[in-house]
Amino acid sequence: MKKIIYTLSAVILPIAMSSTVLASAVEQTKGSYIDKFRQLDEALPTPNVYRSAAGEPGENYWQQRVNYDIDVQLDEKKRRISGSQKIEYKNNSPHTLKYLWLQLDQNVFKNDSIAETTQTFKSTLTSLPADKPAKLSLGDLRRQQFMSDNELGYTISNVKDDNGNELRVTVVDTLMRIDLNKPLKPGKEAEFSMNFAFNLVEEDAVGARSGYEHFEKDGNDIFLVAQWFPRLAAYTDYEAWTNKTFLGGGEFTLEFGDYDVEITVPADHIVSATGKLNNASSVLTSTQRKRLKQAEKAKRPVFIVSEEEALDNEKSKTDKTKTWHFKANNVRDFAWASSRKFMWDAKGYQQGGDEQPLVMAMSFYPKEGGDLWKKYSTEAVIHTMEVYSKYSFDYPYPTAQSVNGPVGGMEYPMITFNGPRTKLQDDGTRTYSQAEKRFLLGVVIHEVGHIYFPMIVNSDERQWTWMDEGLNSFLDGVAGREWDPSIPWGVEPRDIVAYMKSEIQVPIMTQSDSVLRLGPNAYTKPAAALNILREVILGRELFDFAFKEYAQRWKYKRPTPADFFRTMEEASGVDLDWFWRGWFFTTDHVDIALDKVYQLRLDTKNPDIDFSRLRDIEANKPTSLFVERNRAQGKKTWVEENPDVTDFYDENDRFTVTNKERNAYNKFLKGLEPWERKTLERAIEEDQNYYVMEFSNVGGLVMPILLELTFEDGSKEERYIAAEIWRRNYKNVQKLIVTDKNKSLVSVTIDPRWETADVDIENNNYPRRIIPSRIEVFKKEKSKAKVSRDIMQDIKTELKKDESKGDENNSSEEQQ
Repeated sequence: MKKIIYTLSAVILPIAMSSTVLASAVEQTKGSYIDKFRQLDEALPTPNVYRSAAGEPGENYWQQRVNYDIDVQLDEKKRRISGSQKIEYKNNSPHTLKYLWLQLDQNVFKNDSIAETTQTFKSTLTSLPADKPAKLSLGDLRRQQFMSDNELGYTISNVKDDNGNELRVTVVDTLMRIDLNKPLKPGKEAEFSMNFAFNLVEEDAVGARSGYEHFEKDGNDIFLVAQWFPRLAAYTDYEAWTNKTFLGGGEFTLEFGDYDVEITVPADHIVSATGKLNNASSVLTSTQRKRLKQAEKAKRPVFIVSEEEALDNEKSKTDKTKTWHFKANNVRDFAWASSRKFMWDAKGYQQGGDEQPLVMAMSFYPKEGGDLWKKYSTEAVIHTMEVYSKYSFDYPYPTAQSVNGPVGGMEYPMITFNGPRTKLQDDGTRTYSQAEKRFLLGVVIHEVGHIYFPMIVNSDERQWTWMDEGLNSFLDGVAGREWDPSIPWGVEPRDIVAYMKSEIQVPIMTQSDSVLRLGPNAYTKPAAALNILREVILGRELFDFAFKEYAQRWKYKRPTPADFFRTMEEASGVDLDWFWRGWFFTTDHVDIALDKVYQLRLDTKNPDIDFSRLRDIEANKPTSLFVERNRAQGKKTWVEENPDVTDFYDENDRFTVTNKERNAYNKFLKGLEPWERKTLERAIEEDQNYYVMEFSNVGGLVMPILLELTFEDGSKEERYIAAEIWRRNYKNVQKLIVTDKNKSLVSVTIDPRWETADVDIENNNYPRRIIPSRIEVFKKEKSKAKVSRDIMQDIKTELKKDESKGDENNSSEEQQ
């Protein structure tokens, strides 16, 4: 490391500061100072009796409760859902309600919905070159044709109160207002009923969170039915009615309640649903019930419906029906899946505890799922619960399910939809790529994790997507790396660097439908931020305690970002306002540069020592190029040619010590206080190395400075400088680093393990390093690395013979 060497003088500073200095430290009338550590409470909602300053539910916290009794029928041929429901709405708020708002999510597919009419032809973030015509994909045409050919959205009728009187309704896009016949006072309940129906969308054609998938070869369908019944919108203390229209991106928040749901489907279908099956004896055979019992304590998943049995069901297609009866208590939504193609496996998760000691982990999938699903789906469900429960609370429900269908990944209470499958090869086997295996593990862990966040810790996904996606991505990264750390889970700080320095971004706190790039903004960036908070800033003990406190405080309740921020600070005992402000409210990025390192040595004040050191410094300076070339030519100086002419200065240089300096030194020592002399003598004896390092904050986001010091003896040392070093100047700071006299620095690196999402690691090194890179040919083929290699199938390929050698032999024979 090239060192800039300075002397460091021992300076005696006054202990007291004048009142004028103190006043100037807090009064700012001019300048461009920006306080990156300004308290966040100025921007957060004022604490009240509903939500405390500690981030806890307040003493008067309330939330509404809604119970549903639903009868629903699946018309397989028409791919239509029809049902009736009775709803009990409990007003726990202190307000009198004259009307209720319901969510009609299926109306998002209506041609005149806001979502459909505001669909843009292409992204507003990029534009096609002017010399090329616009392109319309076959997928776009397929969607357009399906939407044109089918009548979509709800048909709602017979909306009545509990006395049979009609209720006035007003539909507003994906919302419906029901005007009550009499105001609903605090603490009172309202009961009403309605009929509803809608046509299911083909998920592959439209792209949705639910719908059907048709299999041409066997003529069967898989039905994933979610966001399917008119549901009460949430009424909250912080927003009143959360009646923001559904645009397809931002999801939802709902009220908790009890569900009693009867689902009528073809008799040869298998149904997976939120809740516990209440009539197993009516819809399952005795063999299936025995298998379910056996699965409770099985080491590996037990097939309730085997592949052979599922294949037989595929051929049956009966006209008869069965009604599956499910009950679910204290959930905020209900979803289900139905198909005759399903095989079904299960394994008991012996959780222990008083709340839910046994959880049945189950998977439902067609033959297309193959060994990939047989081996890993249910096991991944259990692994998720094992890990998440450590960091939050015990899983509180009787079932946790993974269902394969057209939806790539989506979650609801007790049930998740997950997409990856195997591929049928020409030899009749089914194989899958490593990428598909990783996708299955990742999506199952992520979606089952969502049952905790936000299906239990009930954040508002439409308003603050990061509160469920970000927190869940952080935890699925923990669970995923505990499964297999060699799989890239995409939640490390290094995974967000490209997004952090891009210009196509908005703050994490942006409302869901306005986010430009949802994946990095709502998933990766908050997950990486929490990883940094846990591993770098708080440490695991403080972070885990605070995070678990947040989860348990808001279990079955509705937290806001302020509640999360305040809980993490209050429970950890660390002021994190600078962290939340920088990571969640701005688009600043991390880029800390190490600009200079000065090596200093303490002046002893002893002229016999200090002048000798100065002489050594002078002698080590580079020789003048002029002098070196004259010597090389054999030229002699005048002094060398006239050695008989000398004086005092030929024997003494400017660093010669005189008694005048020695007397001054002795006088200096006598004038020191005993403690001052003791301090100076110790510093001289220890003769430590003093380094002043200059840092600049290029990216604007204040962060701790993680240093790796490398010494001449080959040893290394890590040092941690808290983010508060930037509190008075977030752009540039200097830091004194002191090392033992036998520990001389040769290099310094900031963030050597890439733990802070620093976007430019090349300015992290001092001295600067040669940047590793590579040379590519000008014309390159399309990268094959992006193609998912199915090694399981490709390994079967036979090695082809070298036909060119055979041709050469034939040619030789012909010539002969």
